[in-house]
Formats: sequence, C-alpha cells, structure tokens
Amino acid sequence: MDYKTSGVDIDAGNETVRRIKGLAKSTFTPGVLSAIGSFGGLFRLGTDYRDPVLVSSADGVGTKLKVAFLTGRHTTVGQCLVNHCVNDILVQGAVPLFFLDYLATGRLSPDVAAQVVEGVSIACRENGCALIGGETAEMPGFYAAGEYDMAGFIVGVVEKDRLITGERLKPGDALLGLRSTGLHTNGYSLARAIVFDHLGLTVESQVPELGCTIGEELLRVHRSYLPVVRPLLDAGLVKGLAHITGGGITENLPRILPPGTAALIDKAAWTPNAVFRYLQRVGGVPEDDMFRSFNMGIGLIIGCASDDASRVTVMLQAAGETRVHAIGRVVEGEPGVIYGGLS
Repeated sequence: MDYKTSGVDIDAGNETVRRIKGLAKSTFTPGVLSAIGSFGGLFRLGTDYRDPVLVSSADGVGTKLKVAFLTGRHTTVGQCLVNHCVNDILVQGAVPLFFLDYLATGRLSPDVAAQVVEGVSIACRENGCALIGGETAEMPGFYAAGEYDMAGFIVGVVEKDRLITGERLKPGDALLGLRSTGLHTNGYSLARAIVFDHLGLTVESQVPELGCTIGEELLRVHRSYLPVVRPLLDAGLVKGLAHITGGGITENLPRILPPGTAALIDKAAWTPNAVFRYLQRVGGVPEDDMFRSFNMGIGLIIGCASDDASRVTVMLQAAGETRVHAIGRVVEGEPGVIYGGLS
C-alpha cells in the first residue's frame, strides 16, 4: 500500500499547486510579502492608516456547487465566492486586502481545481484583493465522485471612524436598493428542487422567459458592489449597508437596524428579476417564502439620510450603477421588515 492506492494522489496535488501559483501571483498587491507555498501568507498593512480596523469574514457557495457539477463549469463559483465575501465586509465600510480559499474533494482533478481558482483570481483582481494562500484537500471517501466543497476567507480594512454599523440610522432615513444579477449564492436548494426535481429540467433546458438555459441562469456570477459603493464610503454618505444573502430582505435588513426602528419596504418599487418570477410561478412558492429564500432582485440595500438620497443616487449612477431603486425608509418600531406602500 502507498498513499496513492489509498486515494490521495500527491502528484496531482503538486500539479494543482503549480497551476494555481501563476493565478494567485496575478492578484498580488504591494502588501504581499510571501509566495504561494509558504506555511502562512504574509501581508504588510503599511503606514497609510491612522487607526485601522481589520474586518474579516468567511463564507461558501452552498448548493450552487451542484449546478457547477452538472454543467462542468467551475469558474463562476470561484468568482461568486470572492464577491460574496467582499460584499460581507463592504457593508461595514471595509475594502479587501487579501483572500484565502479552501477546496476539498474526494479525488483531486487539477483541471477542475484550476478552473475554480481561476474564478477566484479573476474576482480578486477585479476587487483589488490579493489571493495570498489557501488549501487544497484530497479526502477519499468523504465526497461523492466529481464533487467538491469550497470556502473563502477574507480580510479587509477600514479606518475606525469610518466604520459602518447602522447605529446612526433613524426614522425618516432613506433605503435604496441595488440590483442583483440573479440568485447570487442563496436559495439554491429551493431553486434546484423546483427546476430539477419538480419540473424535471436539465441544466441544458432552454427557458424562453429567461432567454437562456436554466444552467446558465443559475450560474450567473454573484456581483461585487465594491466598485459602485466605494465612492460613497469616501464621501461619508452611508449610514448602513445590508448584503441581501440567505434569508432575503426579510432576515438581513434588520441586522443593521438600531433598537426602536424598523424598515418599511415597498415591493412595488422594483420588478424582481425574471428568474424569481419564474421560480415563484412554476414552483407555486408563497410570496413570503420568496422574500425569505431569495434576494428578489435586490442584492444590497443602502441606508442614508433622506436629504442625501438624491446625491447618493447620482454618485452611484456616475460609478456605473444604472438602476437605483428607492425601496423604502426607516420607521419607528421593533427591528424587522414591514412590507407595504410608502405613502
């Protein structure tokens, strides 16, 4: 017996690392002090900060990976992983410094691993975030053939006096919604049950009202909001930010509301993406469940003073955000979301 006959291929692992090194190096920023292959990643914060606060987060892609397995397309989930983590620290005012990834599988395929990390490196470059390390684990018998799991770990920085917590939100403040590209990385267990189990579709099935195959729709990249929101952070116009992930608007928006306040949201203020209307119709999903399972077309919510809402909208549009929706306002009440008209 040797390690390879037990299911672990060291040569495949070495080949994977060889392919990954170039991808990771393409993301390096001036703060990176270590090479891929070190025991730990080194990053120099530098002296440009007065009172820096490090902000960290960890997340995964969830059962969106099942769609990647079915299609054989693995690049987009790597992008989703990074962008999700970037958004999670962005809502506290932080910009990303570096990222680490973890990929675990039953039998390592250098080709698949390289596709995943290619997606990670693409998103890291787009967000100005260095991929400084990670782990690729081959675990025979732990995962089904052809399957893997992945997680991402991010560290960013924000000046202490620029932290965004939502605590300054007060009744009368405006809530602006930014569009999502689709499901992002949440609600896939329900979506897969509807389209694959209930309808019997395959990833290659064309859905006319979506204008693409269901596989293409479900693999749309979870977008990063950093490029359009960063100017607002520099201008100090944001009181609160909510990344609309698992739990939808219903569960995520209250996380930033201070005691004694609630959010009044007008569902008529925007039209959900076609994929959500499709899933609700063919799955017979109650509307309350839709708003607790999916982002429903709004991937980020910005809280600002009502007097600043117009300026914030103009700045977002100047940064490339074509659609900004005035979806609600902060009101008095226990933290939660009230769906109703704004009049």
